[in-house]
Amino acid sequence: DEGTIRVLGEPLADEMQERIGYLTEERGLYRKMTVIDQLLFFAAIKIVTQYERILIFTLGRTSPEEIKGPGWVFVVPLVQRGVKVDLREQFIEVPSQTNITKDNAPINIDFLIYWRIADPYRSVVEVQDFNGALQNIATTTLRAVIGDILLDDVLSKREQINEVPRVKMDEVTERRGGKV
Repeated sequence: DEGTIRVLGEPLADEMQERIGYLTEERGLYRKMTVIDQLLFFAAIKIVTQYERILIFTLGRTSPEEIKGPGWVFVVPLVQRGVKVDLREQFIEVPSQTNITKDNAPINIDFLIYWRIADPYRSVVEVQDFNGALQNIATTTLRAVIGDILLDDVLSKREQINEVPRVKMDEVTERRGGKV
């Protein structure tokens, strides 16, 4: 009887050993998959703060409806890409520049531009570098305004000089999603 049990027990023991080995390999694979799944899940979650919005590109395409935030935003890795846009008011300090007035007098002018993003979709899709574009538009506009004014008027009409470039820059930046 003992020999029979032993003979019958060995194949059963081998079979059990194979099953246990298979299950541990399967569990190891399961553990690896859950770690990979967790990493993909955490890579897909983007936290968008109150003053930001995120524009989602899916396979390189987007639309105005793809602006998300604030809060948690799910971005599918390898398929979607998110571009964050800051909606807070910002400023650009333009260094001193020499401009020529209407009466050919050189004058040095430095100025600040306060701006913010009004439309995140247009600010990302329609212009590559919004900050640089705004600085160039402001410099060109101010040169044109100063070039139309006499030196005496430049010194006495500061408010008018401030208002004219702001209105002209608003017209241009509004089409690109900004507000000066």
